[in-house]
Amino acid sequence: MEFLINLSYIVASVLFILGIKMLGSADTARKGNLISAIGMLLAVVVTLLESELDYPWIVAGLLIGGAAGTVWAKRVQMTGMPELVALLNGFGGFASLLVGWAEYARDKDFAASAYPTFTAFAVIFAILVGGVTFTGSLVAYLKLSGKMSGSAMTFTGQKAINAVILVVLIMVSAVFIVTQSDWALYMIIALALALGILGVIPIGGGDMPVVISFLNSFSGIAASAAGFVIFNNVLIVAGCLVGASGIILTVIMCKAMNRTLVNVLFGSFGGSGKSAAVVGEMKAISTQDAFFILEAAQSVVFIPGYGMAVAQAQHAVKELGSLLENNGAEVRYAIHPVAGRMPGHMNVLLAESDVPYEQLCEMDDINAIIENVDVAIIIGANDVVNPAAAEDEGSPIYGMPIINAYKARTVFALKRGKGAGFSGLENSLFFRDNTRMIYGDAKETITGLVAQFKG
Repeated sequence: MEFLINLSYIVASVLFILGIKMLGSADTARKGNLISAIGMLLAVVVTLLESELDYPWIVAGLLIGGAAGTVWAKRVQMTGMPELVALLNGFGGFASLLVGWAEYARDKDFAASAYPTFTAFAVIFAILVGGVTFTGSLVAYLKLSGKMSGSAMTFTGQKAINAVILVVLIMVSAVFIVTQSDWALYMIIALALALGILGVIPIGGGDMPVVISFLNSFSGIAASAAGFVIFNNVLIVAGCLVGASGIILTVIMCKAMNRTLVNVLFGSFGGSGKSAAVVGEMKAISTQDAFFILEAAQSVVFIPGYGMAVAQAQHAVKELGSLLENNGAEVRYAIHPVAGRMPGHMNVLLAESDVPYEQLCEMDDINAIIENVDVAIIIGANDVVNPAAAEDEGSPIYGMPIINAYKARTVFALKRGKGAGFSGLENSLFFRDNTRMIYGDAKETITGLVAQFKG
């Protein structure tokens, strides 16, 4: 039976790797997700074949967790997906913390273990990383859902306090590895939970997509540590894959913002900046006048942001794009790597509305042709098209690569009002001579343009 279980774990691990590989392409992403799910199903079923398992508790957990997951999956909107992902990251970290704690409670004397020092280290690592991931993800959830301020929350001596907590954690962890003392374990749990909160509250809203990716990586690392605690090979492999892929995605997103991970975690983006004052005024345009300009356009680029998700306008955007194509215009959709509030948020929305994959353009590709674009339509995006990133050295986002929408011949910016974006930064693009504002709900605006074309 042990041979069969380990062989099945190898097959499951291969399926995980193949699934992640296929997620790298939009054409194969759905199939890759299915293959990975089959691998996880195989791993779970085979694990349940092991002896000495308490099946009533396992069944109860499956029923409760399955019911909660089903309700969430049915009720969550695409606007709520980032905070749901943050919560799931946190629950993954909390599960790893509980595994480490339970293993210690089951066998407090690791001296009888084949690798006592290693087992104690694995327990501490699972608890530490899991605890930081849990509370850090809860803070991310509260920021993303608007239940607490999305801007950076800082106070005097904050970094010093975090550094002291980290040093104390390392010292107490060393004590636990040597002594396996109850007080050391509980102190580690408390400090890890506190560090997760204090580590995320100073991170501003504009950096939250990076934070979600980073915490996702942490949840994988914690799961891998839990796998070492209970000596489960497939959990180790799955955790390593999630941890590694999360770190890679985090680095990619940091590069897209022209920042380092250290700067994101400790730079307090969204705090007090010294941006230059924006001069001029926003110039509004009616839907009918916008239609006349679009009717004559030969090339149109849609640049989506979180506002498109809020308005659930992706289907209307796709319909308008199709009408523009029928009218002879070349249509593209430009997606910035950190658009929205989680990695790939805009890609998922546009895929949901059946936008052809070949029309999705990366930032560098669209910037190469943006000067020849007749109309750029910005739907709820802010920082990713803010010229301050290229022109204002005092701006918190200076140096961040952006989609150069301001270089298009005409820019339509769809916004509900004149307020700043999620990061709190004023966008000078909206005051440019070639920019016209279309105020109101994005879906209603796009639907109005569609009606103009059909009429």
